[in-house]
Amino acid sequence: MILTLDAMGGDYAPEETVAGAVMWVQSSEVGILLVGQEEKLRAELVKYDYDGKRIRIVNASQVIGMDESAAALRKKQDSSIVVATRLVREGRADAVISCGSTGAQMAAATLILGRMEGIERPPIVAEVPGMSAQKTLLLDVGANVDCKPQQLVQFALLGSVYASALHGIENPRIGLLSNGEEEGKGNKLSIETAALLQDNKRINFSGNIEGRDLFYDKADVVVCDGFVGNILLKTVEGLARFIAMTCLTELGKMPSLFTALDNSQVGGAPLLGIKGVSIVCHGSSKREAVFNALRIAEQCVTAQMVEKQQSALS
Repeated sequence: MILTLDAMGGDYAPEETVAGAVMWVQSSEVGILLVGQEEKLRAELVKYDYDGKRIRIVNASQVIGMDESAAALRKKQDSSIVVATRLVREGRADAVISCGSTGAQMAAATLILGRMEGIERPPIVAEVPGMSAQKTLLLDVGANVDCKPQQLVQFALLGSVYASALHGIENPRIGLLSNGEEEGKGNKLSIETAALLQDNKRINFSGNIEGRDLFYDKADVVVCDGFVGNILLKTVEGLARFIAMTCLTELGKMPSLFTALDNSQVGGAPLLGIKGVSIVCHGSSKREAVFNALRIAEQCVTAQMVEKQQSALS
């Protein structure tokens, strides 16, 4: 297995992306292709002691900045995210990981790897910890801000397959994020989506889920549009950080629970519904987050996530 890392993507690249890659090869047998401006990557690598056979550099002369849109892909065909994604399509790598522009990464995955048949818009899935040992999967958390009901149904199917493949959940319960658990509550999108989910025999629809229910094992997978999902996820992260720091100030220690909501521990989130493994990371990711994103990529490849999604969709 080979993983390819967009070493130029993110607020702290290439220093932290290279450091995360070195951490990875020091504890894993899976090798890495570092994609980016070769001189800068070599200048970072000389700082570390590592097995040189485990990390190889693939030069990419251009970088798509965090403030650039997906349209930059057309002008920067030799950018690190484009070259890294192309390596997966060519079979030279098994997964791509990036801390760069989410829009650019999604566009690269869609245009270069391609969408699976029946999927209009690939979503990003994130794990939300709760009271039980099992985590709740939330999607979409930012790839698609405007969605149609049938697209949320596609998210539900993809989330169900992901829950089965990576978490071993048989017949996952699907919830629809809404402003009330009663049938008929919500806006036009959620009401129409609920009707479609209810009629779909391939989906184990458990009804509407309110935001507070994410943490109480009411559903295994919760679907929503990317606008709502991204706001919800970042609100949860911000609230967790606030409570953790308050505990640290007042009690002198930080409860271990909050590490589960630390994005450096989570690492990244897979983009579902595309013909390849693409892991989306926070732009503010540092070395530990990069390391954990590589771990998620390895898990997705080992679990044959792409093949199982395609099988379910067929």
